Amino acid sequence: MDSTGAAGLVNVVDIEATCWAGSPPPGEVSEIIEIGLTVVDPAAGERLARHRILVRPARSAVSGFCTELTGLTQAEVDRGVTFAEACRLLAAEHRAGARPWASWGDYDRHQFTRQCQATRTPYPFNRRHTNAKAAFTEAYGLRKRPGMARALEIAGLPLEGRHHRGEDDAWNIASLVLHLCARGEWPAPMEHLVRKG
Repeated sequence: MDSTGAAGLVNVVDIEATCWAGSPPPGEVSEIIEIGLTVVDPAAGERLARHRILVRPARSAVSGFCTELTGLTQAEVDRGVTFAEACRLLAAEHRAGARPWASWGDYDRHQFTRQCQATRTPYPFNRRHTNAKAAFTEAYGLRKRPGMARALEIAGLPLEGRHHRGEDDAWNIASLVLHLCARGEWPAPMEHLVRKG
């Protein structure tokens, strides 16, 4: 079995969360409001599918700053599923517990860990995670870890869709993952210990 698992597929995940220009308002915490997921087949060099799960926040509201950044509005995320249901969907429909997964940096992994612990929700992913930002930085011998948009420029790839929209960012990160695979520089996923919520 190769480093990408039995079927060889990898889930590339990008989240958007409630955010503010400064500190959160009293009593509010940053919560996931969109999960973008692109399925990639590294062996075939293809992005197979793209998915989007909108998540209704329970302990925060979408600020004007957040809408400006992501394009997401309170009315839109109000039509989303609960965080627990989103995690159930990831596990049941997107094989999150079986497939290795990747994100741009470790923010997404840490946010899921925090929110699962805070809400006592079973963590949907397995422990085989790859920090695509770190892998890209190493592959190109860069001193600083670039943002996703800058990495696309360096790799000579187009930015498709809207930056800071989870579905589009996952699609673009998947393009970078396949770019590294084609160069033979996609690492085996790291095993991370996850405290169960």
